[in-house]
Amino acid sequence: MNFGHPLLLLTLLVIPAGLVLYRVAVARRRMQYAVRYTNVDVLAMVVARGKPWRRWVAAGVFLLALATLCVAASRPRVHHLVASDNATVVLVLDVSGSMQAIDVKPTRLIAAQRALHTFLDKVPPRLKVGLILFAGEAQVATPPTTDHGLVSEAIDQVDFFHGFGGTAIGDALAAAVQVGLRSVGVHGNSVSALPQQRHLAAYVAAPKRPASTLVSILFLSDGHQTRGVLRPLQGADRARAAGIPVYTVSLGTTGNTTMRGYPQGFGNGPLGGGFGQRGLAPDPTTLHAIADRTGGKFFRAKTAGSAKDAYAALGSKLGRKPGTTEVTDWFLVGAAVLLVLAGTLSALWSPRLP
Repeated sequence: MNFGHPLLLLTLLVIPAGLVLYRVAVARRRMQYAVRYTNVDVLAMVVARGKPWRRWVAAGVFLLALATLCVAASRPRVHHLVASDNATVVLVLDVSGSMQAIDVKPTRLIAAQRALHTFLDKVPPRLKVGLILFAGEAQVATPPTTDHGLVSEAIDQVDFFHGFGGTAIGDALAAAVQVGLRSVGVHGNSVSALPQQRHLAAYVAAPKRPASTLVSILFLSDGHQTRGVLRPLQGADRARAAGIPVYTVSLGTTGNTTMRGYPQGFGNGPLGGGFGQRGLAPDPTTLHAIADRTGGKFFRAKTAGSAKDAYAALGSKLGRKPGTTEVTDWFLVGAAVLLVLAGTLSALWSPRLP
């Protein structure tokens, strides 16, 4: 919390100063005046009925109300994340055949789809969200849009059979960078589609562009790279050169699993289903390296619940920027409530003659 007028916090000194003056005044009054009361029995009854702590509670509530008013005068502000205008998140989803593995219930693909829906429920309405599906190659399912319903429909219509043909992690990252930068109006050679390695060094050396800080990539995969022109870290270098953080999610447990819709043991053996042990195993090491290289964060999801939690956390963070909100009204309302409470307690607990 910070304050618009911090010097006005000095008004809090009025409270201890008032207490000191009150104590001094009471002491002088006791010395100057002698109180005489003829009916000692009635006075004893009043003293016996009174509870000294009640007087201090009412006074304490009143002083707290004054302190709250003093803080309100200084215009308090709280720090929090606010929705960022023109921000874009590109969702990248692996739809290769291994996403039908059932080690994550009911399948990896269905668990990923549900996690993406959770993400859409959490993000700000003004956030532009795009969806890229990839297997042996990447394709844009929906360009970045604020119509989250359209993205949600595209997620539900994902067909894993599009994914047969391998896993091209590097190419999918490069495509996400290109889509993200175009969404915020960055064009030119910064999003060059040339995949040849001789062009990569010049691309990585390119300076970061401020506009790209509005873009984030959320990347989910369950396997190793088996296809594509760019290697995974080459794709990560493109994101790093553009200043785009990549948040990666590794989905799945091990390669020792089966695939939905196939006979028991399909995919388990060295040649099973064309996938094999490596084809059904996630690659957390590579995805962790991608996140580290780009300034993102890595999540390991071995269950549907952990995948959902990861996307929920990212949905509450991505597309937002640090901001402040003035909460003076909150303090004024609190002070009013405390003043009413102090008055009520004082009226209820003040001593009365019988």
